[in-house]
Amino acid sequence: MRIEPPPSRWQFPDPDTADEYGVVGVGADLEPGTLLAAYRAGLFPMPLGRRGRMAWWSPDPRGVLPLDGLRVSRSLNRSLRRYEVRVDTAFVDVVRACGAPRRDGGWITLAIVEAYARLHELGWAHSIESWSPAGELVGGLYGVSIGGLFAGESMFSHATDASKVALVALVELLRDGDATLLDVQWTTDHLVTLGAIDVPRAEYLRRLHLAVTLPVDPFAP
Repeated sequence: MRIEPPPSRWQFPDPDTADEYGVVGVGADLEPGTLLAAYRAGLFPMPLGRRGRMAWWSPDPRGVLPLDGLRVSRSLNRSLRRYEVRVDTAFVDVVRACGAPRRDGGWITLAIVEAYARLHELGWAHSIESWSPAGELVGGLYGVSIGGLFAGESMFSHATDASKVALVALVELLRDGDATLLDVQWTTDHLVTLGAIDVPRAEYLRRLHLAVTLPVDPFAP
């Protein structure tokens, strides 16, 4: 069950005011109400550099993964049988693994872990996890779900295809739950092989405004 937090005391600029890098503003806080307001407006938080001030981003173009466009290779199809997929059983562990210092996601600080943990407790942030036959958490991803939107934040893998298996499970869950938009922020070579595409900011915002108003919750029991 989702619990709506108190509203943010901050007001975000229009996404179209973003600079050439996609930064809309710097500062604010990571309270649940602030995070939800940002995602609903088409923004997401990420520090400027690993330890820089918190910035709010709206890239143009924006990376999305069409829910009917996921590409599952033969090898990935075999990997789907290798792991057990669970939802929301180790949320904080997934976020911490995504933020391991040796990874590009080393910008995920303790403050960010705590902020998304609070959002998870309120029913808005979720993790999809891949577990090995030995019962070890070997991959996963996390993000924020609002209506028909899932805003993916980060993913990690400690075993072959473990994060990809989590992504396949996420797409299936979103499809079954009548979601319409899977936001991946920026496309990467890795995500493109799985079907991610770039869309102009204006198109993303159009899809977003439709998605967040849908009366659905793919993660509802």
